[in-house]
Amino acid sequence: MTPNEWLAIAMIASFFVLTSVGVPVAIGISLVGFVFGFLGFGELLFNLLPARIYGVVSNYTLMAIPLFVFMGVMLERSKIAEQLIDVIGHLAGGMRGGMALAIIIVGVLLGASTGIVGATVVTLGLLTLPVLIRRGYDKSLAAGSICASGTLGQIIPPSLVLILLADITGQSVGTLFAAAMIPGLVLSAVYCIYVLVLGYMKPEMAPPIPAEERAKLQGMALFKRAVYVIVPPLSLVAAVLGSIIGGVAAPTEAASMGAIGSIVVAMIYKRFTFDLLKDASRAAVRITAMIFFILVAAQVFSLAFRGLQGENLVQDMFQMVPGGTTSALVFMMVLLFVLGFFLEWIEISYIALPLFFPFFKLAGVDPVWLAILVAINLQTSFLTPPFGWALFFLKGVAPPGVTTADIYKGVMPFIAMQVLMLFILFMFPALATWLPKAIGW
Repeated sequence: MTPNEWLAIAMIASFFVLTSVGVPVAIGISLVGFVFGFLGFGELLFNLLPARIYGVVSNYTLMAIPLFVFMGVMLERSKIAEQLIDVIGHLAGGMRGGMALAIIIVGVLLGASTGIVGATVVTLGLLTLPVLIRRGYDKSLAAGSICASGTLGQIIPPSLVLILLADITGQSVGTLFAAAMIPGLVLSAVYCIYVLVLGYMKPEMAPPIPAEERAKLQGMALFKRAVYVIVPPLSLVAAVLGSIIGGVAAPTEAASMGAIGSIVVAMIYKRFTFDLLKDASRAAVRITAMIFFILVAAQVFSLAFRGLQGENLVQDMFQMVPGGTTSALVFMMVLLFVLGFFLEWIEISYIALPLFFPFFKLAGVDPVWLAILVAINLQTSFLTPPFGWALFFLKGVAPPGVTTADIYKGVMPFIAMQVLMLFILFMFPALATWLPKAIGW
């Protein structure tokens, strides 16, 4: 190997060392990029870097991120989850596992309207975990349902993961949104089947809502309440996603419509105030700044790694895997799954994926199918111990009786279901590719 290739290996090793000792990812990734890039090709790094950074901050597609974040924060602060859980829980009636089913359905709706994992998990945890435990639900099942439901926003459009993957893979956002629809809904259905079967086989783990509580809201009153609570956010999601997938609006234009629509929904629920608008705007700015800071820092790492012939190392690594392209793809999926134990999805997206994708592009792998495989794989990073963020979010708001072991035990079946969904999509690529082709993307 050349001296530069050894520097590339040392660069990756140094990044993991810095991360393991607690250095913030954005600082660590930019630091190793500057140091090893300067060692490898000197001042040329600083001449090339401004154009790369400008390309990130001026990217028209990425402008959708702050708008979608604002939309999500506004809906989350409007207490939409509280109303949805109450109504869907009553619609489930005396069904065993009905409340867990309601949480998953609300996770789908919140994922399609907010897409912010932290906000969804915290909201569901605060609202439902104490109630589920009081109603006799198994603590692990309750915790696992909440964590898994909160991560659905990473695969169900409009997802920040899909927006960034569109930028990395060179595909349109609308194509990836369309491609993710069926896999996201299938995964949600697998969750629902699991809790219903578990409720049937072990009713003591997921008892139904008591009859006296269901009697308080039923009949026409329940129907009117359901229409009032479910239709506004569902209409907003349909308008935003429909305009993107249908080719009526660009992602940024649809995101701006979603941001305004979230304000309208807050007004419908009589929750809108100027303090709410100010708080939502501040939260959206903080989240967006964090995302773009990591994106800019990743440009330093990526530029330095490529300048040190790191891409050649990656290609050689994949070519050494026996079994051709299929085995190389399985190897990448396993590697991303393992990285998810230690890194967040955004770091994996902008560190690992730009290194791996060129190899599969040359191999003729469908980039749309590959992007959705990666998106589902990245979703597991929120649930895998020890650093799954959904686990941390829920533990922070869990009642004293719910231990970390309960949460870890609860998410294991859902991680297995995500891996199963990954296998299903691997065997049946049409789940991701059919809808984009059907609508002409």
